[in-house]
Amino acid sequence: MSRRAATFSVAATLLAVLLLVTILIPVPYVELSPGPTFNTIGSFQGHQLITITKTTTFPTSGHLDMVTVSETGGAYGGLTFGQALFGQLQSGTVVLPRSLLYPANQTSDQAQQQGAEEFTASQSAAIGAALHYLGIPVTEQVYVSSVVNGAPASGKLHAGDVLLAIDGTKVVSADQVGTLVRAHHPGDRLTIEVDRDGDRESVVVVTAKNPQDSTRTYIGILGSTMFTGPFPIKFQLDDVGGPSAGLMFALGIIDRLTPGPVNGGGFVAGTGTIAPDGTVGAIGGIGQKVVAARVAGATLFLAPKQNCSDLAGVVQTGITVAAVGNLVDAMNAIAAWRAGKAVVACQS
Repeated sequence: MSRRAATFSVAATLLAVLLLVTILIPVPYVELSPGPTFNTIGSFQGHQLITITKTTTFPTSGHLDMVTVSETGGAYGGLTFGQALFGQLQSGTVVLPRSLLYPANQTSDQAQQQGAEEFTASQSAAIGAALHYLGIPVTEQVYVSSVVNGAPASGKLHAGDVLLAIDGTKVVSADQVGTLVRAHHPGDRLTIEVDRDGDRESVVVVTAKNPQDSTRTYIGILGSTMFTGPFPIKFQLDDVGGPSAGLMFALGIIDRLTPGPVNGGGFVAGTGTIAPDGTVGAIGGIGQKVVAARVAGATLFLAPKQNCSDLAGVVQTGITVAAVGNLVDAMNAIAAWRAGKAVVACQS
């Protein structure tokens, strides 16, 4: 081999190594692509997504699908430069800076925990919204939705504990929890009564200064409201996070508690947060979710009206996208679609 050829060979090898290293370098971006859909009136891995017992339920048919976004990077593992570059070239996929989706100081574990808590909260809110819509009495309870690692309550209170009383004062609202804790000084002992898996327990927690605001007392828990009905409503779906399934969970509950399929046996999909009063809120990844629904076979998609402007440039051929602001809007859109009438379209 000549000197020139040898030099070229070495240079080519170094360039190839450099390119390979560059492609494999982690980058602070997140790739969002269309994810799987789940039928809220169907089953997944042998389990009904929504199970309602000890009351009269009715047969369902067709689909009321919640849709998801598949995420690479961010809270769910690193994204390499090569993956980010390839993702930018894929139809229906977007690559965004991680800072747009997650706080700079949030760890992957914290982000995943937050997503799981939001998913659980969306189920509770869906129960409240669906039962309010049907005129069925709803009970509200305040529970521990999360505990900060290393905080005074860590290891003493657990996510899922129902908060009954704090130092003898009955807990009746989530907002009250912080107020009752901040009424004490750092170092005070609080006796907290909880319902843990059906058993009443008394837990003592010593308060501390809030690390984010030394003028405030804290114990490191977040109180949220849990809505329950006069009969058990259970959800079975793992490894999904975020609050955006709330609307479709509420529709799934309504379908099981009313005669005749809400969707007329057709394929409806949708997304949106839900509040106990039925208000539907905006979500992220709307473009990827419409694509996921269309690929799955849906012909009607329910979208939060606040997200309509985010659908510019998203191909909607073969699927009608309805704009909904609350649960009544969603039910009306499905009824109009079933009757072959125009729905309030989501204009991008």
